[in-house]
Amino acid sequence: MYSCKPMGRIIAIDYGKKRTGVAVSDPMKLIAGGLTTLPSADAIPFLKQYVTENKVEMCVLGEPRQMNYDHSENWNRVMQFKSDLQKAIPGIEIRMADERFTSVLAHQTMREGGLKKKDRQNKAMVDELSATILLQTFLETI
Repeated sequence: MYSCKPMGRIIAIDYGKKRTGVAVSDPMKLIAGGLTTLPSADAIPFLKQYVTENKVEMCVLGEPRQMNYDHSENWNRVMQFKSDLQKAIPGIEIRMADERFTSVLAHQTMREGGLKKKDRQNKAMVDELSATILLQTFLETI
């Protein structure tokens, strides 16, 4: 007999020095959608609130690496954020995922979607779309 347990969503986080892009999966974990971009200082309170209001089973955090796989300049900030997030939301698994091409793909997607140059320079939109790409790529591997 087939049993179906309740499914939680997965959140992806593209954490940056100034802004953080957030994306969320559908309950079946098939499709990623952009959720928001917010100041990085507000990310943990936002995520804590989101998790209390929605069933979330995992967070995927963008792992900042350079092309040669060395840590990027944002590495220490992301690791501190991960530690702070684990303390704030102890029941949620946090996985790291390679984010090296998400910004490039976000710009390419915006260009192919017909957005004007001015709209493509909207960094908040880029961050949210980067988180969405990060999450969709992750969903395709599970």
